[in-house]
Amino acid sequence: MSDPRAVLDELIRKNGDDYSAISRLLGRNAAYIQQFIKRGSPRMLSEGDRNILARYFGVEESLLGGPSRRGGPVVELVEVPVLDVSASAGHGALADMEQKCTQFGFDEKWLRKLTTSRGPSLSIIHVLGDSMEPTLADKDDVMVDLGDGQARLRDGIYVLRMDDTLSVKRIALEPKGRLISVISDNPAYPTWHGLDRRSVNIVGRVLWFGRKLQ
Repeated sequence: MSDPRAVLDELIRKNGDDYSAISRLLGRNAAYIQQFIKRGSPRMLSEGDRNILARYFGVEESLLGGPSRRGGPVVELVEVPVLDVSASAGHGALADMEQKCTQFGFDEKWLRKLTTSRGPSLSIIHVLGDSMEPTLADKDDVMVDLGDGQARLRDGIYVLRMDDTLSVKRIALEPKGRLISVISDNPAYPTWHGLDRRSVNIVGRVLWFGRKLQ
């Protein structure tokens, strides 16, 4: 029978995590996991802690000291709504973010590597136009983190709301002051420099895109 402490230690190491990060994942003090692995305190993990760790690492609870059960590892899927909405890489699309079309399931562990935001803050919308080529192409699907906006603004690709339309553009922070540039990656389209960041209505940050192979 595998030693749950050795198993957990190996999982943490292979996943590139550390003891304090996994302790925080469980809502525990920063030294909790180190004490469990190195000092044997607590003697065994609680059922709730095992469940969280098993889902996070994609393994069976039995490897962490839980009872054996049939079936493979638990894969927790986070449903992200796919909206019938386009963010224009061109001249803008109507800015209605409530037109739900369907749902797409993402592995919780994989999604956590992209963002700390929960499922309700995420949406998938379509790109319309070619102003962000070669980065984003017409008809690409992009995942937008609606919880990552003006307050944490930094260099990256964002969905912007302009006069009741949606646009997807690159934002670059300018070296001095609170000014930003709104950039079209395709040089055939305009780029705007020296904008006050407060004048730009940020919908959310683009985290990921998917593209149909031709």
